[in-house]
Amino acid sequence: MNVFLSTHFHKLKRKILHKLKQTQRLSRKTLAFIFLLVGAAFVALVSLAFAEAADWALEENARLVQEYPWFAWVVLPLGLPLIVWLTRRFAPYTSGSGIPQVLASLSLPYGAQKIRPIAFMQTILKIPLTFLGMLAGASIGREGPSVQVGAAVMAAWGAWCKKHNLAFKGMQENDLIAAGAAGGLAAAFNAPLAGVVFAIEELGRGVLLRWERQIFIGVLAAGFIQVAIQGNNPYFSGFHGTELDDMLIWVLVCGLICGLAGGLFARLLYKGVASVSPEKYRGWVRQHPILLAGLIGIVLAALGTIYQGQTFGTGYQEASEALRRLYDAPQGVAIAKWAATILSYWAGIPGGIFTPSLAVGAMIGQHMADFANLQTGVNVVVLICMAAFLAAATQAPLTSSVVVMEMTGGQNLLFWLLIGAIFASQVSRQFSPKPFYHAAGARFRQRVQEEHAAKQAETKESS
Repeated sequence: MNVFLSTHFHKLKRKILHKLKQTQRLSRKTLAFIFLLVGAAFVALVSLAFAEAADWALEENARLVQEYPWFAWVVLPLGLPLIVWLTRRFAPYTSGSGIPQVLASLSLPYGAQKIRPIAFMQTILKIPLTFLGMLAGASIGREGPSVQVGAAVMAAWGAWCKKHNLAFKGMQENDLIAAGAAGGLAAAFNAPLAGVVFAIEELGRGVLLRWERQIFIGVLAAGFIQVAIQGNNPYFSGFHGTELDDMLIWVLVCGLICGLAGGLFARLLYKGVASVSPEKYRGWVRQHPILLAGLIGIVLAALGTIYQGQTFGTGYQEASEALRRLYDAPQGVAIAKWAATILSYWAGIPGGIFTPSLAVGAMIGQHMADFANLQTGVNVVVLICMAAFLAAATQAPLTSSVVVMEMTGGQNLLFWLLIGAIFASQVSRQFSPKPFYHAAGARFRQRVQEEHAAKQAETKESS
């Protein structure tokens, strides 16, 4: 009897201990999940604050340009050099879009230099610097910067949690960076699904990511938190459209034209202003970035004056009106916006190309519909061109199609968006063989490695 009771007692004890261990594991997983949601909330809230500041800057720029025609001629030639100086002095890794910096960070080996392109204190300065660029009237967007800021926020949060032994022990830095970056895109566009596709297609290209479910949970959480705060409203509201007659022909023509324009766009962005400068001036261009920004500001002011401010800012208003069949596109405005976006990037200020690229695509679509004297379905052509030009500029057709679909509520045209985006991306590769973001990311990675090597050499010499 005693033996039976003893055996039964030991079995019961083992079961209780096993249940306690399961409870501890469950509580640790729950705690880790909660900390992941907190990080996603930080990403979403920062993106929301950034969006509010950007919208105010764009509205204020439009008001000032309308009330004071001289405003752009003063602020752009003086403001852009100031922003370039501030960027180079205090946050050198915040220039441009922000997505290449994230790709560089993902591809760098683990160590002290891995987080340098998205260092939190420097990267957070991208918000006020991009704000100033929008207030001045540069043709830039906030979505690329939101990706870099999102990556920096999540990486910093993960490092803090690991340091205090709270969560993320099993997650590598790449996982946290990818979750924050894609979450930043999802929150910026109010498009959770697009964030997931962006993580798979862009962030995972050529980089080892383990694709644990925490990445996707973090991305979706950031997007859904943004939806919960702002409501489930498309970024571009008011679009209604169905298939056109001869839809395939329209899609292929849109893909061809946008592929040509987007391929040249990406090539020029990567090559820089020196590539189109006379050979005898190339040295001056490289040695005087601040003066160059001032000259670019003058050209941007001229373009904006000619087109009554339609080349300033993101181009959101023009694209939104085109999707609602309310836009009367001035002749040549697509070329002007295309050039203004390239020049703004060449100036060396922080700012993305995502929304300006969508605006260029919308303007191209409007021009095509006007040229063909299309009476119905003009906004459908605009929609296809938006996805096609963005795909050509980034060579990320899946992300471009899903982004445009979620931003406009055009789910019924997703198949045609995919066809147009894939075709445009293939055309673009004939002009820009390597995707722009990844080519620029490789440049940032090389810069970090060279600076690290130079610092090590100095340390050896001093010792």
